[in-house]
Amino acid sequence: MPVTKATIRTVNELTARWAQASGPAAAGGTVFSAAGVWPLLAFLADGAGGPARAELADAVGLPADDAAGAARELLGAMGEMRGLDSALGLWTKRTLELREGWRAGLPAAAHGVLTGDPAADKGALDAWAAKRTGGLIGEMPVPLTEDTELVLASALALRTKWLRPFHEWPWMPETGPWRGRELVGLRRESALLDRVGVADTPAGQVTELKVLGDNAADVHLLLGEERMTPGQVLGAGVDVLAGGCPVVPGSRLPYGDVGPGLRVVKERAATPEPPTLDVRTVAYEVRSSHDLLDHHPVFGLTTAMLEQPPGHFPGIGGFPLYIEGARQSAMARFDARGFEAAAVTAFGAAGAGPPQLRWTTTTIEATFDRPFGFLALHRHSRLVLAAGWVTDPEPYREDEGNY
Repeated sequence: MPVTKATIRTVNELTARWAQASGPAAAGGTVFSAAGVWPLLAFLADGAGGPARAELADAVGLPADDAAGAARELLGAMGEMRGLDSALGLWTKRTLELREGWRAGLPAAAHGVLTGDPAADKGALDAWAAKRTGGLIGEMPVPLTEDTELVLASALALRTKWLRPFHEWPWMPETGPWRGRELVGLRRESALLDRVGVADTPAGQVTELKVLGDNAADVHLLLGEERMTPGQVLGAGVDVLAGGCPVVPGSRLPYGDVGPGLRVVKERAATPEPPTLDVRTVAYEVRSSHDLLDHHPVFGLTTAMLEQPPGHFPGIGGFPLYIEGARQSAMARFDARGFEAAAVTAFGAAGAGPPQLRWTTTTIEATFDRPFGFLALHRHSRLVLAAGWVTDPEPYREDEGNY
């Protein structure tokens, strides 16, 4: 099922706004998925009334009358993306009668029942979350109380393997906040120079490295100037996807220090060698929990979270409803082979003697040795499925035998 460019644009714009609103919290390392929140906001906008309807529509970026249809298209498109598992769930108390028009707009078989026993309901919803994410997220992030009448949730899990894996080795950066730490370094060389580029953004330069997965799911690593905030770097990455920032690809970069962590050098070589892209980065795992009500203006929940009659969702049901909790748990793992834990064996070679260096070659050195951002996206639609900021890479442990 195709999804419109307007929907993709609004989801990606929510990614940028969320990153900017996270502020100092993102600087400590974070991961989040606007693609997991956007369909829920769209369905809530469809059922909302009054000021809440206008605020939710503004957060979604579409008229409220069009929001549910766009959400169904997005969920359908994500269901057809290779490597991505997604689902939507709705649970209500038996005493809550839903408007047939709103309920019918949700995916089939999404509706479950809340018993009113918080412990029993928590166990059932936790099991749903674990099943739908393959165990990556073990519980439903929103708390349940005896007063909870309705829970609307989404789950997505993205997995990919790199088209070309990295080599893994113990790496100790020589400068920056990771100086002196022995980390799980990832390195690979490629003749595809345009996998890297430098974006010129209003906030500063950003180096973008594209790491391609085998199922059209890619990860873009983003290293900004040291003075730039996580929100500025991630926002620049979203702008690049939309074609809003000029990018100089690796094949057109001049010699010298050309961007954050990026250097183009001319080297002597023993044999004729094509230009090479030499990438050094780190393995990482990031887990985060987000309370969306902490940034209620971003998600259009300012009015919807107010406990006041007659409620804010007349299109959902006759019972007065308000949003008592809105949270997201998210994780991301990046290693030598992809988004799953893996063991990688690296081979080395030693020469028999010093060669004669008769030729020259060009090498682009891309080094991610300080905090950086990432966007995980569907290659063809450019839909951002997850975004985050890396501050604490995986430490290298010799006793685990990963070198």
